[in-house]
Amino acid sequence: MGLFDMAGMMGKMKELQSKMQETQEKLGDITAEGEAGGGMVKVTANGKKSLLKVEIEPELLNKEEIDILQDLIVAAANKALENAEAKAKEEMQSITEGMLPNIPGMDINSMFNK
Repeated sequence: MGLFDMAGMMGKMKELQSKMQETQEKLGDITAEGEAGGGMVKVTANGKKSLLKVEIEPELLNKEEIDILQDLIVAAANKALENAEAKAKEEMQSITEGMLPNIPGMDINSMFNK
């Protein structure tokens, strides 16, 4: 690799780093929902893997159903986080597309998600 190629590569890395930083900040704006119990419990999460909202159908709010309710909240929360992570990954991949060679097994997202 010549000196010129190296300078070009360094420029691309700086550009990529700056785009990754911007996208990382946008991840808080990405929202995804997860539900359980046929929609009786809905949870909303963002691309930074934080829960934003929990919605519960009123009929689940009785003492006899507390165990079921707790399980449904966990299931819905996990689904929302999974969906948010998938959306965040798509967002990160879209900015790196065409900037770096596709190296099998190399997860660019993990390099910037600390």
